[in-house]
Amino acid sequence: MEFFCYHRDRPGSMPLRMELLAAHWSYMDRFAEQMIARGPTLDGDTATGSLHILDLPDQAAARAFAFDEPGYQAGAYRDVLLRRWQNRLGRTMWEFPGGRTGGDRYLVLGFGEGEPADLAVPEQAGLIAYGPLLSDDGASWLGTAALLVAADPAAARAVLTPDRYAAIETHRWQFGGRPS
Repeated sequence: MEFFCYHRDRPGSMPLRMELLAAHWSYMDRFAEQMIARGPTLDGDTATGSLHILDLPDQAAARAFAFDEPGYQAGAYRDVLLRRWQNRLGRTMWEFPGGRTGGDRYLVLGFGEGEPADLAVPEQAGLIAYGPLLSDDGASWLGTAALLVAADPAAARAVLTPDRYAAIETHRWQFGGRPS
């Protein structure tokens, strides 16, 4: 089962996150084979959250992943968005033809309202990851998440149908993992 996990930073937690960076990477190393995508969201050069999309055996494993993370345990995050997810591109971020660098990259989150929307993969260049956010049992559509390269936040946001969501968030994002 695929899961979308987004830890949102608590304001002022950057010193704590930096202190825990080695522990965070060591923790994530345990899940390297299950990772579909990962990386920080940013406001300028300041991290605002930590995104991980991964394939885990079940909801209990996903909850353990999210809540045993060292930053979460130490209080660096204000909240966690954990949802079932469906990998509509069928690849990892490392298989994205555009590579790790080049262009502005974004996380776009659409929080669903009403009938499911944007279930088909849009014909848009620059998609890194794309899929619906689902209820714990996978039966109900709760929204859509996309990682993509775009000219600016407005162009990134346009990947989703605006009037089909209660809210749409756009965050700058970058490929994560240990520096090479």
